[in-house]
Amino acid sequence: MLATELESAVSGGSLDTAFSALYRDPAQARKRWTNLLRTFRERYGDREVLLVSVPGRTEISGNHTDHNNGCVLAASVDLDVIAVAAKTDEPVVRIKSEGFDEDVVDISDPNPEAVRKGTSASLIAGVCDAFRREGLAFGGSVACTTSGVLPGSGLSSSAAFEVLCGKLLSELYNGGKVPAMQLAKAGQYAENLFFGKPCGLMDQAACACGGFLYIDFADPANPVTEKLSFDPEREGYTFCIVNTGGSHVDLTADYAAVPAEMRAVAAALGKRVLRECDETALLSRLPAVRASVGDRAVLRALHFFAENRRVGLQRDALKNGDGKTFFRLVTESGRSSFMYLQNVYAPGNPAEQGISLALALSERFGAVCRVHGGGFAGTIQAYVPTELAHAYRETVEGVFGAGSCMLLRVRPFGAVAVTAAGVRE
Repeated sequence: MLATELESAVSGGSLDTAFSALYRDPAQARKRWTNLLRTFRERYGDREVLLVSVPGRTEISGNHTDHNNGCVLAASVDLDVIAVAAKTDEPVVRIKSEGFDEDVVDISDPNPEAVRKGTSASLIAGVCDAFRREGLAFGGSVACTTSGVLPGSGLSSSAAFEVLCGKLLSELYNGGKVPAMQLAKAGQYAENLFFGKPCGLMDQAACACGGFLYIDFADPANPVTEKLSFDPEREGYTFCIVNTGGSHVDLTADYAAVPAEMRAVAAALGKRVLRECDETALLSRLPAVRASVGDRAVLRALHFFAENRRVGLQRDALKNGDGKTFFRLVTESGRSSFMYLQNVYAPGNPAEQGISLALALSERFGAVCRVHGGGFAGTIQAYVPTELAHAYRETVEGVFGAGSCMLLRVRPFGAVAVTAAGVRE
């Protein structure tokens, strides 16, 4: 369908079935998509287009376990990056993201040396190269995007963008048949090799697959996934992410120390990663190990073992519909991160403890809460009693600023094409 025709269809409510599946407010979604279609048409002309949406993600449990081949629970959220896109004949991808300069990437021979690392252009080139390596079709396109997954929100805006690039190639050149996990791996490949960030696969997998997702990284190249069903609102809680606004500057060493210290414990036990280790072996050799790697590394290893078990127990609780046990384990996860993993504030700057303060405020409202993601600065996750959610947001934003508290829902869909018939994964 031409952009003008689709613009009329969207504004007239013909895509409300899809919008009702993705958003709380279909009327607001109509306005957002209509504006993006208009932007596309004004920039690239009235072409045959398609619509794609990819959600942000949240880590539910498994704090700092994936990099040692552990297990995690993650979920997609109802904030997304969306795109209007069209196929072109030239081997160039042009993407104009709202608020940013247009990316123009020659994909005739994608390689990491032809693009500047750390840029969105490098991610585009990397995803195209991943498709090439896998024998999938890829080619030129033009697209306009806008994102509700804001950078720095802790909801993986970069992973959502990577998966978006892959989903566009899937729809434009592969009949929409590229599996979600293959899209996730293409995104990770792009981020590792082209962007220059050695991330795991959790963020991309959650964005691509959607819903509540259990992921076992025992074989990190081929993780085992299982989609689960859970709605915090049915349990009487509103799901919130609070961005405390802490600076991530100079925290690279703190982040890097977590996997490094865990692997140091594994090495002391003759293994490569903690997933290959037996906790009883660590406890039986504790004096020698702590002398070798230090107490903090040992505590972080103990967190890993407990957190890995906890993820499995939470998966079982969700499968059994046992919300009470699930929330109890969320609290245990948070306390383990605080006491043993020690990633709630930066050790070099103990005066700044925004995450600790946000957790304390959350508990005063009876919320179930934990540090979210990498830690040291940034965000927390809180399940707030629904009747107190708006008072909670008012209090939190009074401390951390307007917009710092996001009231979210778990989105049951990952990367999708948006059509008049609904959403297509």
